[in-house]
Amino acid sequence: MKVWRLAFVMSFLLLSGCLVTFEDPIPAHDAAPSQLLGTWTSRNAWGEPLELEIKSAGNHQYRAISYRKGDRKHRDEYGFTVVRHGSRWYLSAGLPEQYGAHFVIAGFEVTQADELVVYNLDLDYFRQWVEQKLLDGQMQETEKGDGVLITSPLTTVFGYLDDPANSDVFLEVARYQRMPQ
Repeated sequence: MKVWRLAFVMSFLLLSGCLVTFEDPIPAHDAAPSQLLGTWTSRNAWGEPLELEIKSAGNHQYRAISYRKGDRKHRDEYGFTVVRHGSRWYLSAGLPEQYGAHFVIAGFEVTQADELVVYNLDLDYFRQWVEQKLLDGQMQETEKGDGVLITSPLTTVFGYLDDPANSDVFLEVARYQRMPQ
């Protein structure tokens, strides 16, 4: 797959190919904020315009469709679920085999300026938490790079993510603007 086609999900996964993955996805219990749905635009690392459509795909399940602007024929689609935990929103999406076939969790927010900001989880923090036995997990090698697979229950993980002392675990990796109607 080409990097520009992975605009939504993979844009926050491919930071040096190193990933924090999880055995379990976020359960489909929460509805996404209504302002998340719609069409968003951004530019990739090469300055090419990208579009991202986010729509409902069923009961508390969502679909992100990404493509280069005007090229809907060559698009990628990803299913995901969301949860609001503490003061933050999170999304969870399944990964393809080359990334370990587990699940990724990312933070997101829709700002007052009507921007969609996506945050990745910092691999170094999670690696340290596993080494310190604060979270269960193991190092994982994939064809796209090394990472860590977290096997702790999501309630334990969210305990760390919700702690204000750990706010620097979130790295901004993508920013989209709402597409004019």
